[in-house]
Amino acid sequence: MEPVQPFTITRVRQGRKEPFEDILIREIKLSIAVNGEPVAALMATPVDQEALAVGYLMSENILADVSDIEAIALGEDGAQVDLRGTIDTAAADKLNAEGVVISGCGRSKTANIDPDTIAAQVNRVDFALPAARISEEMNGFEAHCRLYRQTGSVHTAMLLLESGETFIAEDIAQHNTVDKAIGKARLAGADTTRSALFVSGRLSSEMVAKAVMHAIPIVVSRTASTCLGVRIAEKFGLTLVGFARKNSMNIYTHDQRITQE
Repeated sequence: MEPVQPFTITRVRQGRKEPFEDILIREIKLSIAVNGEPVAALMATPVDQEALAVGYLMSENILADVSDIEAIALGEDGAQVDLRGTIDTAAADKLNAEGVVISGCGRSKTANIDPDTIAAQVNRVDFALPAARISEEMNGFEAHCRLYRQTGSVHTAMLLLESGETFIAEDIAQHNTVDKAIGKARLAGADTTRSALFVSGRLSSEMVAKAVMHAIPIVVSRTASTCLGVRIAEKFGLTLVGFARKNSMNIYTHDQRITQE
């Protein structure tokens, strides 16, 4: 299934109507089943669906490591991911019982939204980035956004490893981009504990919580954070950077990881 679809629209230019062949992003309901049981359904863009499923399940503590996956398959219609492996059934039950619909685009649930109940360790890693490097990466961010350039209607996430390797993801839902980028990195065997996550959307609580769950020390956005996002980042030792545009940025928490070299 292609992530985009051509669509004929009417465009107005200088007061005149004219037909125009536009490109629209495709939106599907992606079902995730584990060991034959449905776990989640996400509104998503049909690209990198397996990575999205892995990232989402790991973000919710349902899947501890990719080594616990015995098999993963994408359905022929591109709308279902079936995974077999060892999971934390208590975490799956918690998602079903306590999960709330999150504030990002699309429709998804998370059980990791209350800073007092998130099961994660405080991040004390000494990984750091120069402010100039953050500006450089964010100023060139749109170069990675192929689907955005085609449609203007998706979010993007980029995971930058200490080695310089990157994992890029795009989706209609900003939280999906994070799960996709992290899922791609995990499936490639990459270590996310010395990395920075760059995102195009706001730093809401669920976005920050996903970084916390994967022990990512730095998260950067071109827009703002919510109060709850800052509270979660502060408690769990995550460096949160917003309004990273041109040569300026706002560091909300744990500014020691952003250097002036």
